[in-house]
Amino acid sequence: MDHDLKEIFEYFVADGTFLKGEPYGSGHIHDTFRIETVEKDKDDYILQRLNNKIFKNIPELQNNIERVTVHLRNKLKSIKGSDIKRECLSLIPSRDGKTWISDSSGNYWRMYIFISNHHSYNLVDSPDKAYEGGKAIGRFQAMLADMPGGPLFETIPWFHNIEKRLETFTRKIDENPAGRVESVKKEIDLILQRAEDMKIILKLGKEGKIPLRITHNDTKFNNILLDENDKALCVIDLDTVMPGYIHYDFGDAIRTAANTASEDENDLSKVKMDISLFKAYSEGYLSETVDTLNDVEMEFLAFAPRLITYTIAVRFLTDFIDGDNYFKIHNPLHNLQRARAQLRLVNSMEEQYDDMKRIISKLTKG
Repeated sequence: MDHDLKEIFEYFVADGTFLKGEPYGSGHIHDTFRIETVEKDKDDYILQRLNNKIFKNIPELQNNIERVTVHLRNKLKSIKGSDIKRECLSLIPSRDGKTWISDSSGNYWRMYIFISNHHSYNLVDSPDKAYEGGKAIGRFQAMLADMPGGPLFETIPWFHNIEKRLETFTRKIDENPAGRVESVKKEIDLILQRAEDMKIILKLGKEGKIPLRITHNDTKFNNILLDENDKALCVIDLDTVMPGYIHYDFGDAIRTAANTASEDENDLSKVKMDISLFKAYSEGYLSETVDTLNDVEMEFLAFAPRLITYTIAVRFLTDFIDGDNYFKIHNPLHNLQRARAQLRLVNSMEEQYDDMKRIISKLTKG
């Protein structure tokens, strides 16, 4: 479906004249366009048609992002030398003062200032980049630790809640809707034998030993922009910013940034966690958060990558058993392939767990 990007652009209070708009980026959720303006001294923009099938409450989603970005911008104003337009996403208001519009076809749209001169990476190929990624996410969390107001809206309920994920998993095993359970007995056993251990973060939360904080919840490396010198610049893709435990962000970052292979690697001998990238990311992350986190949060940081990698494995295997209804697949065994790769990565983390704990202990206790 073609959209009149110029007409939509003009619903927003932008500083510049529409020149052209083209599809931008590789995101799978929203339709994203880069808008170029006529004037060379004016900003370009990112215009997005929002997916309201996944995000069912667009006003609350946008309110979350507005609250977070306003707080971050206020923090940056007090830091000498900050380049606020590049270090924080800037929502553009619509002509009626909201941060989104609904067009005549019922599509929802929002617009940001385009962040110039940035680099983003799908794979982490050096400890320096891992360090900067950790620094970016750590700074993001630390700056939001004192955001006023009530809790953020939960844009995707139970997103990283392993108890809920396991409930769904065992229910699908019982239902066996696609007749696949017999073929994945080994993988099911690998999931179930770890199930109780994986509930520790939720238990700590229920016991009041770790607080719910504002977390990003989708900390894959390409959601971090680095500047032209590959230094931490800005955290983007704020749709899943909501209440969570810091272990979710740290764990997912290591799952993606320190994996030596792709998420769906078929050759499991290639899948392992690179401990040098774990160490570098941890150094960057804790350089920003060590004064914010409590002792129990820091004690369980090394466990976090195991939890989130396991959680993703559960989700992939659940979808395979269910007949592939959630994740996009490129072949009939794709979700099983993904689940096996994630389980192998969990195993690699388990093999290196003592080293991971030593690294975190050294960084937090000096």
